[in-house]
Amino acid sequence: MGTQEVANRLVSLCREGQNAQAIEELYADNVVSKEMPGFPGELASGKAEVLQKNMDWFASIAEFHGSEISEPVVAGNHFTCRMSFDATFKDRGRQQMEEVCVFEVNDGKIVNEQFFYQFP
Repeated sequence: MGTQEVANRLVSLCREGQNAQAIEELYADNVVSKEMPGFPGELASGKAEVLQKNMDWFASIAEFHGSEISEPVVAGNHFTCRMSFDATFKDRGRQQMEEVCVFEVNDGKIVNEQFFYQFP
């Protein structure tokens, strides 16, 4: 799968709420995931750790009010998407957030992801 195909598949799965399937299917075993500096779970290495980080994030939500993901923009072996969500968290109440997500693809798998956002 080329970068455009990986990007399209990731967007499709995220829009369906199938984030865990996206990680299982599209991420390399040695993927690295980076959050903003100082954010809990700032760095996750390996597919299992990235999947657990994703599952922990969803488990922290009491009610999900909505989310959006843009069409991907591809340049070489990288692509980016804008994601936003509106959720009520168990420990901190309702928040709306948007982020820019940058992904690197190698041999048909996502090997790096990094998220840029301003956390409320």
